[in-house]
Amino acid sequence: MKLTEFKDPLPIPPVLKPRWKSGEYTYYEITMKETQQLLHSELPKTTIWGYEGIYPGPTIEVETGERVYVKWKNELPERHLLPIDHTVHGAEKEKPAVRTVVHLHGGRTEPNSDGYPDAWFTKGFIVKGPFFQKEIYHYINQQSARTLWYHDHAIGLTRLNIYAGLAGFYFIRNSHERSFNLPSGPFEVPLLLQDRSFHVDGSLSYPEQPENNGSGIYPSIIASFFGNTILVNGKVWPFLEVEPRKYRFRLLNAANARFFRLTLDSGQLFYQIGTDSGFLERPIGVGSLLLAPAERLDVIINFSNMEGKSIVVKNDAPTHFPNGDPVDPKTTGIVMEFRVSQPLSGIDTSVIPAYMGPIKWLHANTAQRQRFLELSEEKDQFGRSLFLLDKKTWDDPITENPLAHSTEIWSFINTNEDDHPIHVHLVQFQILERRAFNVEYYKKTKHIKYTGAPIQPDFSERGWKDTVRCPPGLVTSIIIPFFPYTGQYVWHCHMLEHEDYEMMRPYRVLPPP
Repeated sequence: MKLTEFKDPLPIPPVLKPRWKSGEYTYYEITMKETQQLLHSELPKTTIWGYEGIYPGPTIEVETGERVYVKWKNELPERHLLPIDHTVHGAEKEKPAVRTVVHLHGGRTEPNSDGYPDAWFTKGFIVKGPFFQKEIYHYINQQSARTLWYHDHAIGLTRLNIYAGLAGFYFIRNSHERSFNLPSGPFEVPLLLQDRSFHVDGSLSYPEQPENNGSGIYPSIIASFFGNTILVNGKVWPFLEVEPRKYRFRLLNAANARFFRLTLDSGQLFYQIGTDSGFLERPIGVGSLLLAPAERLDVIINFSNMEGKSIVVKNDAPTHFPNGDPVDPKTTGIVMEFRVSQPLSGIDTSVIPAYMGPIKWLHANTAQRQRFLELSEEKDQFGRSLFLLDKKTWDDPITENPLAHSTEIWSFINTNEDDHPIHVHLVQFQILERRAFNVEYYKKTKHIKYTGAPIQPDFSERGWKDTVRCPPGLVTSIIIPFFPYTGQYVWHCHMLEHEDYEMMRPYRVLPPP
């Protein structure tokens, strides 16, 4: 079943209105619901799970320093939409099949509001996970303007809950951002990228068994999910009608495992102005954009002098990235279409700023400690792929205990063939370098023998980040300042099948001596 591309308009998630707003705080209530939504006009309606009953969830917009409280309410049914492998840690049969907990990805958040994977709860907040949970989350938003997102983080079920639809944008804004005169209002568009597969009845299709799997487990976790259609804001291969002017796009890769490398078939440049965690110092013009799962990019596209043109956004990132199968140019190689078909509604006075402000660069010699952490592929007792962080599982004792207000370098040693996007909760960091090493020598000796000079981060990565790509055969080093909170958080691969099956570790920020 091949669906027609560019048949449906791009939906724009609505901005959520608070239940209460005063000079002291803002209060939201957000309910997770099961509903049906039309994801392509040639499909029957699809049953999805959505925050406020829509997929993606509504966009939350806050100001820097705004004190926000959110009551996350689970009103989902007791039966899961998708197959659960009960051999996955955290998804045992004795646990409720439907459990949720919400993580504000990229937020500097106190531990009890971070969405710890074990802090799950069920419908009506009746059953709580083994980790301390509270019903109303608190976000202080002491961060500069940036693109965050919120999504489910329940242990053992994250891949399924996000696949069902539990994800949405969260924008922090401030006067500094507004001073740039960027495209805004209808000319600022969020784009949440995912891939999905469907049954003929419109229902979501998710594999119940890995290919060539002899484990005897059914349903069984798969190593990575790759769908055969691309969705933007919950619509398969949509189109967006635009005016011949500049537009700002807030890009988010919310896929389970798929990387996106985007180009415009018109040959135009993207003007990137921001990363995961705020603005670059200066915009850069690039012909392609690479996004690993959970990464965000802030870009401007100029459609001036393009009246009447149709521009296709294409994707050529292999699965598994970077050494996997090529995309199908007729399906997963297509993302969406821009149609420069709307008359200019007014003079475009927005600008691509020449300079966005200085970034305080961190230097390796300021770090108090360096940690070397292996990203490896093992086999579980059933012969399935098992990806681990530093050869440890979720329940192993905590070994990363940075001190609050200290700075550390974490160097990720990738000894397998996948590029793993590593996300560290609570913090933002800068990429120092990547460096090739002798993988086989390391596996035998546990010593690093470098085989090349340090590689500087891409220009598109030279800003604050919370998710970093760790390519195979390289040691990727990041420098992290730990503040403002102490307490227990997590770090993990953001390929969701990896994260759910042990490629996630707790870490604890300790008070300074």
